[in-house]
Amino acid sequence: MRFFIVKKSWIISVLLCFIIALGGWYIVNVGIIPTIGKPAQDNQYIYHMITSEFKTTLADGSEMEAYRFDPGTLTVPKGKEVTISIFGVNGSEHPFSIEGTDISGVVKKGEETLITTTFDKPGVYQLVCTTHTNHAHHANQKVPPMIAYIYVY
Repeated sequence: MRFFIVKKSWIISVLLCFIIALGGWYIVNVGIIPTIGKPAQDNQYIYHMITSEFKTTLADGSEMEAYRFDPGTLTVPKGKEVTISIFGVNGSEHPFSIEGTDISGVVKKGEETLITTTFDKPGVYQLVCTTHTNHAHHANQKVPPMIAYIYVY
């Protein structure tokens, strides 16, 4: 009578193959599930953003900083009510406007700002911080503008 000796590495290999095959089956049969811009509930579109800051020291010893909205791009449906939630993380406040609309406001550190609107025309709308609008904001420093792009389809 012969006995088969099963090694631990063989069991792990078989389990990994099974998990990979199951994952492939799921993608093929369920499809890829989008993670950006997916409605939180039926007919409700909520997008979350934060304000963030990056700083670095250049070779000459000077500092450079950049503020940004994260994520930097939103894709929203035309003709549907959307809510954009912006939470202030870095910077004391960021006054903003959305070009091509009459929407403006201020994002304050530690607070959530909600924008509920409907974009009726497809295109690209810029969410611009009016404090950080161009490279000449700070004397002797290059500071990129703080802009997020809202793609309406």
